[in-house]
Amino acid sequence: MNPVQETTTVPGRRTTGRRRPPRIPAAVRGVPAAGRPRQGERIVAAINRNPLTAPHATRNDALLALALTVPAVCIALFTDPGRRPDALGWALLLAAHVPLVWRRRRPLLVLAAAVTLIATYNALDNNHAATVPAGLTALYTVAVTSRPLRTVLTGVTVLVVIVGVMTTVNTHHAFQMLRTSGWVIAVLFLGVAVRSHRRHIAAIVERAERAERTREEEARRRVAEERLRIARDLHDLLAHSITLIGVQTSVAAHVLAADPERLDRETVAKALDDIAETCRTARGELRATLEVLREHGSLDARGPLPGLDGLPDLVEAARLAGARVEQTVRVRKAPAAVGAAAYRIVQEALTNVVRHAGPEPAVSIDLYARDGALHLTVTDDGTGPTPGGTPGYGLVGMRERARSVGGTLDAGPRTQGGFEVRAVLPTTTIAEGTG
Repeated sequence: MNPVQETTTVPGRRTTGRRRPPRIPAAVRGVPAAGRPRQGERIVAAINRNPLTAPHATRNDALLALALTVPAVCIALFTDPGRRPDALGWALLLAAHVPLVWRRRRPLLVLAAAVTLIATYNALDNNHAATVPAGLTALYTVAVTSRPLRTVLTGVTVLVVIVGVMTTVNTHHAFQMLRTSGWVIAVLFLGVAVRSHRRHIAAIVERAERAERTREEEARRRVAEERLRIARDLHDLLAHSITLIGVQTSVAAHVLAADPERLDRETVAKALDDIAETCRTARGELRATLEVLREHGSLDARGPLPGLDGLPDLVEAARLAGARVEQTVRVRKAPAAVGAAAYRIVQEALTNVVRHAGPEPAVSIDLYARDGALHLTVTDDGTGPTPGGTPGYGLVGMRERARSVGGTLDAGPRTQGGFEVRAVLPTTTIAEGTG
């Protein structure tokens, strides 16, 4: 983006000022104008943030060390004038705040360095209160970044070292330091509590992120399943309809070309009517299938599914295409998903018979229920597909139909000739799940 030149127009002349970059709206910069976190939210986020992974840790700790140095110097100057530090005392007091710059990277090392400098400072009988903020800060850092057992051992060690050093200097001050050790214990408990709170918040965030990932994966899985279902429906519908239209068109063309002078108008008209009826049926099913893509609600809103009551129409269409079909249906009712799977399997099997079994094949369809499952068999005595042809998705789609309801499907040539499709579709589990 080119910089915008700022111009100022004055009566009688025009002056051009310096170039300045254009103002970019907050929304364009990625920060919504009305969505910035408030001060309280930033404070809560800083408290809940892991100190070991917080951004700008060294810079912030350097500012904290500088901020703690100011009250330490004031305490040393204006309280207890009899113990005002000398040059060495001032050097030790300032040096005790320097390790705080790296307190998050090496908490124990920083505490050891600070305790060493503070103990040396106190051993020279300087103002003892001046080093308290730095010491408590280093101790709090260890408590908030370490395990509770290590925190307790560290606190006990610090108390022993401080009281031991004070005992060598002044026994009275040592007992006074021991009486004020409650502050050390309070800081330790505060650090442990903050650490536990942060771990609790981190666990909640992790569970929320895991749940969000699970929801996204589930949504992607359902979309993939729905796309596969629509692809199967379109394949079954279009392959069946186009095959029937092709056969019926061939019948009409054969009649027209056989003997033009003695035209069998009734046969031609019936073939054309069959083509029109097939187109209307295909158009209705295609519209019902594609309506799923236009819906904004649940993916389960699929409209009425084809079922076992549609098998006579499939048989009649196959007979019109030249197949000699016999059906034996000993099932009155089946769950909707199982009925739809059986319908599509029979549809695809009859489509393959019409396409590949040769002229006027004999087809047998047998459906019966046994042992909590729907058993389906479609056999023919045709010649089968031409060797070396391009394999399609018919058998794959039928197996997917069977697996979608927890069933199995086997298909292949028969030893006595022809082709057989055999499927077992469980109905007990489906019925219990939908009840």
